[in-house]
Amino acid sequence: MWEQPKAISIVAGSGEGRTELTAFDRALMDAGIANLNFLRVTSILPVGVTVISVPKFVPGTLTPAVYARIASHTPGERIAAAVGLGFSHGNYGVIMEYEHTGTGENAETIVRKMVEEALAVRDLPPDEIRVAVKEHVVQRIGCAIAAVVFWP
Repeated sequence: MWEQPKAISIVAGSGEGRTELTAFDRALMDAGIANLNFLRVTSILPVGVTVISVPKFVPGTLTPAVYARIASHTPGERIAAAVGLGFSHGNYGVIMEYEHTGTGENAETIVRKMVEEALAVRDLPPDEIRVAVKEHVVQRIGCAIAAVVFWP
């Protein structure tokens, strides 16, 4: 059985590669989380979770994560990935992820609105909203990611 996460790291990165997968790998490297194995999870923040920098970890560790990912093969195209976190004092919170062809500024605006809506439909008063966003202009094959990684 999994433990309830006690900490999270919020990261974003981008990269170029010869393929979408290698561009994704370089984006993960840029974000500092390339050597983890992700278990993609849905978007709920546990009560009392703290935000920390990415700690030292054993490569290959199975790690729950919520992430947005976008890749493009179109040189000159602007892509962006964002995650938004909504904290509600004394309650659980939410994470929303968004990716699109466009600016990081626009992605941040949209993901903030998504977080506000997700908190509102749960009747959770917003205490704090945090966003991580990465914009990337494609050179050959590019990828942008934004992620929330859960730690025990």
